[in-house]
Amino acid sequence: MAAATLDNANPTILSASQLPTRQKILGPRKGPESKYSDLIFSKPSYLSRPFCDEESFWPEDGNASDDSGAEPIDEQEIYDLIASISDPEHPVSLGQLSVINLPDIHITPSPVLGVPSPNTIVQVAVEITPTITHCSLATVIGLGVRVRLEQALPPNYRIEVRCKENSHSQDDQVNKQLGDKERVAAALENDTLRNVLDKMLETCV
Repeated sequence: MAAATLDNANPTILSASQLPTRQKILGPRKGPESKYSDLIFSKPSYLSRPFCDEESFWPEDGNASDDSGAEPIDEQEIYDLIASISDPEHPVSLGQLSVINLPDIHITPSPVLGVPSPNTIVQVAVEITPTITHCSLATVIGLGVRVRLEQALPPNYRIEVRCKENSHSQDDQVNKQLGDKERVAAALENDTLRNVLDKMLETCV
């Protein structure tokens, strides 16, 4: 696509390091409280040969694994699923363009209540923010987000994707299209649109 035909030829692009992430890089502990760290976190002798053949009981980094069970799907996990979707106009992700933002993802019931049962309906609402108010691809972007989440989440999760209020000059019309199941189903049967969506989702991990 030629640059002259782009809706927004010069969008603001965030670097990967500016995107929200659950993973934090921790430096080595220092100070008097770490004096006994080597002793506390070292692998016990009874988990070493010849007493034990299973090295997997104790990881190489010295920290015992936590197998306390499944954790609920939270907003960060939803963000991670959709932030890597490629923008249909630019060779960068929706997260880097701030089309997807962590504060604009809402889950009901809240993940802090624990893992919902398979019979509990969980509502996931995602508000997208187009890079410009007259973006002609807002509906396509919303469809990409919806398809990605419907493919990745359990069947008891219900997805709602909307334009953030006042982020698009025709947000009512875009939201009506994204919220109409029949329109969404019809759009996904369009081969040309399906190819665009498949291209957008190629970058998802």
